[in-house]
Amino acid sequence: MKKPRVMIAATASGSGKTTITCGLLTALKQRGVKPCSFKCGPDYIDPMYHRNVLGIESGNLDTFFTEDEVTRWIYGKECTGEISVIEGVMGLFDGVRGVEETGSSYDLARVLNCPIILVVNAKGAGKSVVATLKGFIDYDKHKLIKGVILNKTSKSFGQILKPIIEQELGVKYLGTLSDISDINISSRHLGLYLPEEIADIKSQLSLLGNKVEEEIDVDTILELANGACEDIGKAKAPEQLDALMNSMQSVNTIKLAVAKDEAFCFYYKENLKLFESIGIELCFFSPIYDSYLPEGISGILLGGGYPENHLKELSINNQIKNEIRLAYEKRMPIMAECGGFMYLMDEIVDSDNTAYKMVSAINGKATFTGHLVRFGYAIIDDGERKINGHEFHYYDTDNNGSDCKATKPSSTRSWQCIHKANGGFVGFPHLYYLSNPDFIKNFVEAMKNYGGY
Repeated sequence: MKKPRVMIAATASGSGKTTITCGLLTALKQRGVKPCSFKCGPDYIDPMYHRNVLGIESGNLDTFFTEDEVTRWIYGKECTGEISVIEGVMGLFDGVRGVEETGSSYDLARVLNCPIILVVNAKGAGKSVVATLKGFIDYDKHKLIKGVILNKTSKSFGQILKPIIEQELGVKYLGTLSDISDINISSRHLGLYLPEEIADIKSQLSLLGNKVEEEIDVDTILELANGACEDIGKAKAPEQLDALMNSMQSVNTIKLAVAKDEAFCFYYKENLKLFESIGIELCFFSPIYDSYLPEGISGILLGGGYPENHLKELSINNQIKNEIRLAYEKRMPIMAECGGFMYLMDEIVDSDNTAYKMVSAINGKATFTGHLVRFGYAIIDDGERKINGHEFHYYDTDNNGSDCKATKPSSTRSWQCIHKANGGFVGFPHLYYLSNPDFIKNFVEAMKNYGGY
C-alpha cells in the first residue's frame, strides 16, 4: 500500500519545526486532506496536542526504542491518513547522546525512506543560510533532504535566495514563514484543554494554517510526500507480541483502570494499543474527579503528566486515594510512571515547599528539585529482561526503588530504580512496551490471576 509521507525536520531545536508542522497539518485539513501525524522521539505533548486539538491521529516513532522492522510495522499499523506528517526532534542528526545516529530524526527518515523538509531559522542571516544548508545536504548520505523552508525571514528575501538554493543545492525551495507574532499557540504546553481554550487555540491554528497556505508551497510538499518510495522495507511485529497474544486466548475479558485527566495524561498511544490488541479492556478514570475505581478491574495504570499542577485537588480526593491504596494492599497489579509513581507516595512537596498528602501506597515523598533529574534515554533491566524508556522530571524522591537498574545508552552510567508492585512496575522511567513486550508479560499474567482470572 502506498503511504505518502514527509518529515518536517530542522537544523536545531528552536528553528520552528513544531509551528510549521502544526500549520501544515491545519492547512491540509482546510484543504480537505486527511492527515495523520507522528512525533520522532519520546514526546507526549505534541501527539496529545494533535489528537486533542487538531483532531487527528498521532503516535510516536523512535529508532532507539524499536529496531528498524518493528518501527516500520508500527508506522504501517498507525498510518491511517491520506498523508503522514512526521515531526522531527532536535536537530536533524541529533540522536542518542547528541552524537549518535540512532534516535535521530535522520535515522527515522532512513528507516521509513521518508523525504525530509528542512526548516532553517533564517532570522538575521543572509546567504550564510545557503552555507548552512549545504553542510546538511552534504552530510545526508541517503539523499533524503528534498526541500527547505526558511523561518522568521521575509517572503521577498526568500525569493532572492530561492534560485541560489535550488541551483546550487538541488533541493526545492518551499517558501518562508515570516512574522506570526499575532498568532499565539504557546498555551498548548499546559497539556489537556478546557473547551474554551480549545476554541481559542483552534482559531489561532486557523490563522496559522492560512499563513502556511499563503507563504509555503503546500502543493509541492504534497508532491514530495506522494513521491515517497512505496517499499519501505520489511515490517515485522516484535516476536514477543505473538507469545503475549497467545497467552490471552481463552481468557475472559480483563479490565485495566487507566488514570486519564489533566494530572495524568502522558501515555504512548502504542502502549495503550498493545493492551487492547491482546484483549485487555481499558477503563479510564480520573484521580482528580472520580471517587471510585472502575468496577471489575484487575489492574491499574497510572501514567505521567502534571500532578504537580493539581496537588490540592489530588490531595483532597481521599476516597479515590483510599481505593487505590486498598487495591495495592490487596495485591492488585499496578504500573505507574513518573507522575503516577509520585502520586502513589506518601506526599508530594511542591516548589513552594508545601506538602500534599497522596496515596501512601509507597513510603516516601517526592520533592521539587528545580532542575531536570536523570534526563534522557535509559535501558531498564529487571535482571531477566531489558526494555527501553526515558526519564524527564523535575521532582525526585527519597525512595526511587531498587528492583531494576537503569543504564544510559552507550555509557557506563547507571542507577537503581523502580518498585516491583504485585507483578507491575512503579518508578520514574517511562517505558515503551513495544521495545520488549515480554517486559510487561508478568503484569499481564498478574492481572489474569487477580480476582479469579
